[in-house]
Amino acid sequence: MSSPHVSARRAHGGSPPTLLFLLLLLLLLLPGLAPLLAPAPPAHAAQLATGVPAGATGAVKKPEAHAITADHSRHPALQQPFATPQEVTKACLSCHNAAAQQVHKTIHWTWLDPADPERKMGKGGITFNNFCIAIPSNEPRCTSCHAGFGWKNAQFDFSSQENVDCMVCHDHTGTYKKFPTMAGLPVSEPTEFEGKTFNPPDYNTIAASVGRPTRDNCGTCHFYGGGGDAVKHGDLDSTMFKPSRELDVHMDVKGANFTCQRCHTTEAHVIAGRTYKQPAFTERKSVLDDDRVHRIACESCHTATPHRAGHKANDHTDKLACQTCHIPAFAREMATKMWWDWSTAGKKKDGKPFAEKGPFGKPSYDSKKGDFRWEKDVTPEYHWSNGRMEFLLLTDKVDDTAKPVEINRIDGDPADPRSRIMPFKAHRGRQPFDAGNRTFVAPHLFGKDDDAYWKTYDWMKAVEAGQKSLNLPFSGKLEFVDTVYYYPITHQVAPKERSVACGECHKPAGSRLAAVGGVWMPGRDRNAGVDAAGWIAVAGSVLAVGVHGFLRLAARGRNNRKED
Repeated sequence: MSSPHVSARRAHGGSPPTLLFLLLLLLLLLPGLAPLLAPAPPAHAAQLATGVPAGATGAVKKPEAHAITADHSRHPALQQPFATPQEVTKACLSCHNAAAQQVHKTIHWTWLDPADPERKMGKGGITFNNFCIAIPSNEPRCTSCHAGFGWKNAQFDFSSQENVDCMVCHDHTGTYKKFPTMAGLPVSEPTEFEGKTFNPPDYNTIAASVGRPTRDNCGTCHFYGGGGDAVKHGDLDSTMFKPSRELDVHMDVKGANFTCQRCHTTEAHVIAGRTYKQPAFTERKSVLDDDRVHRIACESCHTATPHRAGHKANDHTDKLACQTCHIPAFAREMATKMWWDWSTAGKKKDGKPFAEKGPFGKPSYDSKKGDFRWEKDVTPEYHWSNGRMEFLLLTDKVDDTAKPVEINRIDGDPADPRSRIMPFKAHRGRQPFDAGNRTFVAPHLFGKDDDAYWKTYDWMKAVEAGQKSLNLPFSGKLEFVDTVYYYPITHQVAPKERSVACGECHKPAGSRLAAVGGVWMPGRDRNAGVDAAGWIAVAGSVLAVGVHGFLRLAARGRNNRKED
């Protein structure tokens, strides 16, 4: 016999399954109805919802305007014939009369870290690396990438305004070339070098074409640092002249097509960016907060919450640099040099120096430089970094050489609010070391004199001459020591669909961040106490659900018996 209450519910068509169905239907429809019922969003909602400044996409795709208001081909000062590059600079300075003085204050001119009051740190000082090692006594070869003319020895006049090279940064013809061994000067007659002919520049055509720097100007030096294409940086090489979206979303030639200056903003020829001890930026400000801020930091445009509102990735930006997730690998299209062993240099075949090519079409051995190893599509190393780096000097004593010596040390700490986990290229090598004085040395490599290593292949003479050029001692006890040199990875930003997946870091074995300490990572890290508490909570929950279900069933049975 049924209850009268049950009969009444049936009479009104209000059975429990029907009510449950209507409730579920309402819950499913609510998300779709919410936008229709909600008030109009505020003007800044686009930024709040996505983390990207409102209008940023429009700004990127805006057609380029002519920013230069002068036609240089009509300037009277540029109508004269030019016999030397210095004459071109002199003509430039007749209008841009403060330009050379501005350049003189920059690291592009001094090759010294502006953040170092002792003026020792920098290529123009007494720092060194494990690529071509050091500049002093090798100037004519190395200064082919200097923004000036004629730096061939320590007597170079850094106060000369006419020796500032305007064309190397401002040429728009693509024809201006410095000769590789002439201390930053172009040739005055056709000259061959390593199978390539260098022709004298057409100075009048170049002077008439000048404009703001492009990737072609910057890349002429920065893509070939360390003595060749893709040698030094890992994220800068000739593929970046015209990159695809797959290689770099910002510089994509069919997309945003950023110039270097879009991020490396410039004032009075001072270009924003990291320089040895000086970090690329000291404040993580958005242009929404301060429109005068340099755009060198990712946060400058993307803010500290770049993902959609509520996305868990926004909670990572206080520990992870944007590059850590958005640059999954470097040297993705061209292999980069990862190992350079100077100790094997000097070998000969049939009494002559030789070179051999290896994988990727890159040199694997050169009598002048030793053995190399190249790698492509390289997963970075990860370290805590606040943007500063400390560098060894040629005067610093090193006692422990049993393990690879860090030529530069990454400054960062998990307790430092300015630090983030950052990707780096670690270039390893083996280079000459003074075992008596316990210091690294700067060998004299380039030149036609008998002390130059590339002339006679005599390490003792080369080291003694190089040290003498710096007024530094050499004990005569030469060894070769393993070293490591770090470069931060900030270019070759991949499309968002290729960013590092959560599971590549949050896993117990093979995590990308396996070597990074100072932070607890779910999935990677374990704690016996926490694990035990978690399993107890799970077991307790299962038990509670079981008991609850049993009691519900028992109560339902009693109610049914009462109704009957």
